[in-house]
Amino acid sequence: MGTIKQGILGGFSGKVGTVIGSSWKGIAYMRGQAQSIKNPKTEGQTNQRNKFTLVLAFLQSIMSFIKVGYKSHAQKQSAFNAAMSYILKNAVTGTAPDYAINYANVLVSRGSLTAPEGAAALAASGKVTITWNDNSGSGLAASTDKAMVVLFDEDKGEAVTTTEGAARNAETLDQAVPAAWEGDTVHAYIAFIAADGSIVSDSVYAGSVTAA
Repeated sequence: MGTIKQGILGGFSGKVGTVIGSSWKGIAYMRGQAQSIKNPKTEGQTNQRNKFTLVLAFLQSIMSFIKVGYKSHAQKQSAFNAAMSYILKNAVTGTAPDYAINYANVLVSRGSLTAPEGAAALAASGKVTITWNDNSGSGLAASTDKAMVVLFDEDKGEAVTTTEGAARNAETLDQAVPAAWEGDTVHAYIAFIAADGSIVSDSVYAGSVTAA
């Protein structure tokens, strides 16, 4: 029960309904009682956490790559948060509780540099070969742009990445993969970064292969 200290127009101490009265350094103040949450884990909250956990596991395997690939989106938020937001909105499929990542819809890099064209992947003899068409001179594309590659092992949740690969005009890149990946499904992505590192392109999904 609240107690009035200075008449009906004065402050009070204690609880009256959902209002709590108190004083600080002689100044009377009132605050509302904190509302208890009967169910802090609603279905919607649980579903969102499950999606977040799914995408987090993927991003953790390519964290250093994301810092480069999403650097142009890191002004008002971190590169990680930008990547998380994009993938949650565009690449998570399924219904609760069976969510999955549609890897073809993932962008591991986003930027204004001209993106790769005709990208494809092939696995053989402990490596993945990615090929593309040389589109130097198209938009901002330069022959000296460097390939940025992500190879993600879906079965093990591991990745091999590079941000300083072959030049755009080379049209091919060989990337070694761990022997333990043999038989696993590997998703391949390629993007480009300008030779001076100033801008990057959107990534392109080069397909999935079975590591050999």
